[in-house]
Amino acid sequence: MDGRDWRRFLMPYEQAVEELKVKFKTLRTELKSREEYAPIEFVTGRVKKISSVLEKAKRLNVPMDQLEKGIEDIAGIRIMCQFVEDIERIAELIRAREDMTVQYEKDYVRNKKPSGYRSYHIIVEYPVQTALGMKRVLAEVQIRTLAMNFWATIEHSLNYKYKEALPEDVRSRLSRAAEAAYKLDQEMSSIRDEIMEAQKLFEDKSNIVNRVLNGIQELYFYHRVREAAQFQLRFNELWEMEDGWHLKELSKEIEQAVARAKKEKE
Repeated sequence: MDGRDWRRFLMPYEQAVEELKVKFKTLRTELKSREEYAPIEFVTGRVKKISSVLEKAKRLNVPMDQLEKGIEDIAGIRIMCQFVEDIERIAELIRAREDMTVQYEKDYVRNKKPSGYRSYHIIVEYPVQTALGMKRVLAEVQIRTLAMNFWATIEHSLNYKYKEALPEDVRSRLSRAAEAAYKLDQEMSSIRDEIMEAQKLFEDKSNIVNRVLNGIQELYFYHRVREAAQFQLRFNELWEMEDGWHLKELSKEIEQAVARAKKEKE
């Protein structure tokens, strides 16, 4: 083993993971703010531990002076989505980005591993601005459904326990569980439209409520106390009645009232 300073070696990877997490989370927020469907459910990331880097280098026969190119997943990002169809959409969004370069892709969704593992992997080269200048690092982006991620998390824990030598009965049961998880994904895809419609209705209602309450607060800010209080009473009544249509109309009225208040303030 060489005598490198591992803390400094891993620093650009830690920075890459933090920046990539923020960028993909921002992408999700941006899509939602445009009232578009966001295929990203949530994002996580990690940097490999030193022991894991050394173990992988030994397993793949990667020389210590070639770790930066030979180990592609020192920086790892995991993007979870609801439906199998979302995986390709996320991959398209990554390919279209100009702040990272796709090196290659590995499709373990259509071509599952013998263990039953399914996921879509994209190796990207990402530029990190360090104190010593720009450094390009490799990062692995894994895209999975929630069901795939649940299974993979369990498999990882079992592999750690048995040191990659799973007993045959455990391996067989894991394989069956992988197929069950994939069938669940297929079932969810079959009712995707219904699920998305229900989620959109929930999002629309949430957005309307936010607009109404924020508008009422703006009226208080412009000292329209009586008007704001009247709108608050109407909102309370409509909320109790779960009257979505009239809530939407109330939102428009409040927007007009706020616009008038702003104009008079000028």
